[in-house]
Amino acid sequence: MTILRTVNVSKAYDGVQALRNVSFDLRAGEVHALVGENGAGKSTLIKIITGAVIPDSGHLEFDGVAVKVNSPAVAKTFGVAAIYQQPALFPDLSVVENIALGLENARAWTRVNWKERRARAAELLKQTAADIDPDRTIATLTMPEQQLVEIARALGANAKILIMDEPTASLAEAEVQNLYRVIRNLRDSGAGIIYISHRLEELSVVADRVTVLTDGQVVATRPMQDLTVRELISLMVGRELSAVFPKRSVPLGEVVLELKNFGCSANGVRDIDLKVRAGEIVGLAGLVGAGRTELARTIFGLDQADAGEIRLHRDRVRIDSPLEAIKRGIAYLPEDRRRHGVVLDMSISANLTLPSLKKFSKNGSLDREKERETAARSVRRLGIKTPAVFSPVATLSGGNQQKVALGRWLEIEPQLLILDEPTQGIDVGAKAEIHALMGELAEQGVAILMISSELPEILGMSDRIVVLREGTIAGTLDREEATQEAIMSLAVGHDKAA
Repeated sequence: MTILRTVNVSKAYDGVQALRNVSFDLRAGEVHALVGENGAGKSTLIKIITGAVIPDSGHLEFDGVAVKVNSPAVAKTFGVAAIYQQPALFPDLSVVENIALGLENARAWTRVNWKERRARAAELLKQTAADIDPDRTIATLTMPEQQLVEIARALGANAKILIMDEPTASLAEAEVQNLYRVIRNLRDSGAGIIYISHRLEELSVVADRVTVLTDGQVVATRPMQDLTVRELISLMVGRELSAVFPKRSVPLGEVVLELKNFGCSANGVRDIDLKVRAGEIVGLAGLVGAGRTELARTIFGLDQADAGEIRLHRDRVRIDSPLEAIKRGIAYLPEDRRRHGVVLDMSISANLTLPSLKKFSKNGSLDREKERETAARSVRRLGIKTPAVFSPVATLSGGNQQKVALGRWLEIEPQLLILDEPTQGIDVGAKAEIHALMGELAEQGVAILMISSELPEILGMSDRIVVLREGTIAGTLDREEATQEAIMSLAVGHDKAA
């Protein structure tokens, strides 16, 4: 039974055709994957289905009923719920309050039954296997935990049409498997799921059908079992899979970063012994909560180290602030690019030059022309797709935002580059470009410490893989001996031979 259909839907923005005659359908009890490069039209199609955007032509059908004018309220009555890559939650409210706001329609002066609210929130969280205190504020949760709260809220709304936009982007393997279980339960209950993901290898596990969008048009809709990852990539961008991980062999130089018994009691990082050499890409693997991001924050001075020592080029140093880290040639690209990686309302040029403003200042005045020239050079070098360097970063696709976030650090000419989920939630084309840039930087002698929850990325780009568990190093794998099974064995508490 078809529960959703878009019929010849088109939409243009300022003369740019985002969608052109797109027909798409979703059946009850299926997972229909929607894939394509950033800018292919996926987000616009989802916004039309949820009622956030009105198409220029074409129409929607819910349960066979043609809807001439859709809106968020109309879509909600037909059971449409969306879980976006960036959770749409109120950070200063509790988990209970966020779930209630998405489900309740209370009038003014209605007495709140907190006991009932908590019980309902706890039951919904239990269905997602989320070990989260319902009274915690959203701001204290990790990205994966926030995502589970959104899934719990959608479960409470009894969604018939559930849209999942990059649901595994910030999840480690154990959390991914839990999400698959939730999806299977939803599918078995008769819900239809639109599944958007750039992790193409997971589609064969979760999806029944797949639709490929390119330049706002449907190029194929096929049963997932009839397609390989290689064929999907070819349909999307015409690239071979090997181009996504263009690892280059680079002669390694001297030790740039050395940690000895390094730790931070405040964030749980302890007893870290680690070296990263010039030209080397060291992958940091582990489950969510293993301490990968916490280690990166401590190296960069966001969290204060209180044990062991840190050495740069053999010299023992103290890094107690990001400013000190930047002065010493350390750059850090954080996981949440929209909150910490870029300033969305500022221009591309302002973002690209923000960490290196001294280079563009004289007597307290900013040299705007020099800033624009530098930004234009970075835009060309990184392949950032934008009509102008003064456009706000918020207008860019996810992949191009990530390039800006990375490009701003290249201006300080870092000796050590820490990348936390550098290709999270971006398309396969942008992913290949960022991986190629990492290879170029390694060739130039930059030491790279890369955190990734994507095992193919860890295996494809790392010279050496360090696996963290419970805030410390569980084991180290050379590139030649590393496998997904070996990494996961160390991550969950078994040795390499297990």
